[in-house]
Amino acid sequence: MTYYLGLDGGGSKTTCVIGNDSVLLGSAVSGPSNITRVGEEGARKSLHQAILEACAAAKIAPSQLRSSCIGAAGAGREDSAAAVRRIVAEVIPGHIEVVGDMQVALHAAFGQGPGVIVVAGTGSIAYGRDVRGKTARAGGWGFAISDEGSAHWIGRTAIAELLRLQDEACNDRLDPQSSQLFQELKDIWKVDTLERLASRANASPDFAVLLPAINSAAAAGDAIARRIFSQSATELARLAALVLNKLFKDDDTQRAIPLAMVGGVFRHCATVRQFFLDEVRKLNRPVEVKPHVVQPVYGALAMARDGISTIAVTTAPGRNPA
Repeated sequence: MTYYLGLDGGGSKTTCVIGNDSVLLGSAVSGPSNITRVGEEGARKSLHQAILEACAAAKIAPSQLRSSCIGAAGAGREDSAAAVRRIVAEVIPGHIEVVGDMQVALHAAFGQGPGVIVVAGTGSIAYGRDVRGKTARAGGWGFAISDEGSAHWIGRTAIAELLRLQDEACNDRLDPQSSQLFQELKDIWKVDTLERLASRANASPDFAVLLPAINSAAAAGDAIARRIFSQSATELARLAALVLNKLFKDDDTQRAIPLAMVGGVFRHCATVRQFFLDEVRKLNRPVEVKPHVVQPVYGALAMARDGISTIAVTTAPGRNPA
């Protein structure tokens, strides 16, 4: 029997699945494996753990794998792709294809057909392919300068918004420190004042871990959290519009353009999903949004089974920083 491996490695987690020609046999999840964010040693630990645990779950030895496809953030840079390939080859044999994480997500959503994905995880990016196989992207230039609408962006924006309100606070206005949003955030980072929240934020922490707290505040009706989620959805819809305009002209298609949502922000935050759908409807483009959030790792497994390599025709380089 022939066995295949698919892996999706990102800034918050690494997901790995094992299958034969038709059946999913095992899966595993480990920590982040984005080399840009966690370095080679951090990526090695997460990649090896996910692969070995998935093989154990599938009850096969790593040596039995014939073909593997690794979707990795940063794989658009050859040095990053080479590092990931070298790390993975330390534990598995056979053919190993390393592609961008957005490429396996696109394949999970649409196979080899046309469409646009919007990824909102630790980072963010929009990526698509037209009917001729031409691809385009927008965003995804890294958490320090880009990744609008992502979990990192949401977390950083939430803290900035609270501090801005503190600067503007008057006696007749709500103290932001008494807001539902602050109450949720302080429990995550174990701080008790806005000043300590600011100190923690300036120590360059992982802002993405704050997403569940902000989601809870938004679900409870916190106006600040809901406004940030609305801003996130607007940014993500803007990325989608940029890719749609690059790839699909008004006379390019006679039917709605497929669009899919990818990543933990969409998966876990119903408010962002709804705001995003509302923003997409404003684009005045014939777009059909897939109702379910796509799991990129299944695209990686399908590419491993099919032996699909990186798409050659592109309008921009692969995703680089995050």
